[in-house]
Amino acid sequence: MGDMFGVKDRVCIVTGGLGQLGTQFSTSLARAGAKVAIYSRRPFGADDLARKFPGLTDRIKVYVASVADKDALETATAALIADWGVPHVLVNNAGIDSKPSGSADQNSPFEVYPKQYWDEIIETNLTGVMLCCQVVGSRMAAEKRGSIINVGSMYGMVSPNQALYAYREKRDGKPFKKAISYAASKAALLNLTRYLGTYWAESNVRVNLITFGGVKTANFDKEFIDAFLERVPMRRQAEIAEFSGPVHFLASDASSYMTGSNLVVDGGFTAW
Repeated sequence: MGDMFGVKDRVCIVTGGLGQLGTQFSTSLARAGAKVAIYSRRPFGADDLARKFPGLTDRIKVYVASVADKDALETATAALIADWGVPHVLVNNAGIDSKPSGSADQNSPFEVYPKQYWDEIIETNLTGVMLCCQVVGSRMAAEKRGSIINVGSMYGMVSPNQALYAYREKRDGKPFKKAISYAASKAALLNLTRYLGTYWAESNVRVNLITFGGVKTANFDKEFIDAFLERVPMRRQAEIAEFSGPVHFLASDASSYMTGSNLVVDGGFTAW
């Protein structure tokens, strides 16, 4: 069973691998023996890498590439292949959102929601995933193997409950609505996953989605957390380490007959 769930010596790309979730995924995969290539929009020096991933710098490399820039993705992937070979795993983790604690402008009512924020979020969360799948998935298909893991959200399955955000309008006296763009981008990932899962099935490239719920972080207002937990059957947020198991599962041979699927890890939020 241990070998079935193993990722030792597999080459894994983690986009957005220096962020909160990306750091967890990169660290966990490297500790399990994988070679981890982080795609980052910004350069990250050797000293920074050693501080962020102590003891793992022989298994983690950073390549500069924005997920929205296909030329940069091609360059980074060519460099990665020269270093370690064609990747076995792609974790499409890079993503952006407007937070409950963010500005009212970024969370304005649908009727006046600025197109600027729609474009920014769709470009990263959806177009960026498509481009990464084009660049990396095509190499995997040529090798007749690979696992692509798209990182979704419960808001890709259900619409945001605006009652969770009502405290902001009461507190600040300005209209505040959870915006459309994040939910739309994550919902689109579900069918992108199904499309590519069937498209590359005969090439033995598996494409699956993980739908995550809320993870514990210091970046949310207490009012939001209190209201959110009332709607989670397990009555808690996920510990960040709890999200690594599903990633390892989909990266390993334990999920060898899964493709085009949506693995939901949300404490039961979407079950109600």
